[in-house]
Amino acid sequence: MRYFIELSYNGKNYHGWQIQPNATSVQEVIQEALSTLLRKETTIMGAGRTDAGVHATQMFAHFDVDALLDGVELQHRMNAFLPEDIVISTIFLTNDEAHARFDAVSRSYEYRIWEGRNPFLTDTTWQIYRQELAIEKMNDSALVLLNYSNFKCFSKSKTDVKTYNCKISNAVWQREGNALVFHISADRFLRNMVRAIVGTLVEVGLGKKTKEDFIRIIESRDRTKAGVSVPAQGLFLTKVVYPEEILKNR
Repeated sequence: MRYFIELSYNGKNYHGWQIQPNATSVQEVIQEALSTLLRKETTIMGAGRTDAGVHATQMFAHFDVDALLDGVELQHRMNAFLPEDIVISTIFLTNDEAHARFDAVSRSYEYRIWEGRNPFLTDTTWQIYRQELAIEKMNDSALVLLNYSNFKCFSKSKTDVKTYNCKISNAVWQREGNALVFHISADRFLRNMVRAIVGTLVEVGLGKKTKEDFIRIIESRDRTKAGVSVPAQGLFLTKVVYPEEILKNR
């Protein structure tokens, strides 16, 4: 029987989602907890691979077991067992073919910038001070992303992907007081893609690049032309969308 886990985590203390040889990952911690509670080695498959220091307000994973489980009871037991920076929201039965990664229809991320200094947000925002960002110019350039499909220029150089094509459906900056939040949704994302896009759009906001420069960067398909990858702590995976039949027991 296949179960889905819906969860959230603060990525500060983890070397990303995926299991690493010599570093603690979110996947590893959850797998160990699940295996202990089920008294059987259990592997989980996540909806994506967030990088070191990146957070998730919504992530999904699936695992298989031989017997019917009480999802609510297991959820409570998992939350009592796991560290406080990982929280299980729901555990529910789904169909045997459902796949947390391959069946995801879209994913959404937010990148959070704080204009000024705030000692209570250092782990969850990138703080910019003594510089003013032109949000209108950043949004004008962000709209360009919807017109393209190949985003090799924003991808980590050494990666094993077969295609650099992604369909971006939303890309917009919103101001919320001192917070400047970038919302982006797509059917898939490349490694480091959102952080590289944000880094390039910030250069537009600071007047270092123009909308025309942004277009040329995308069309160049050259990572060296784009801006730097911004710090990981400001990035959140916020939503993963699946077909209704997968989530019907949620």
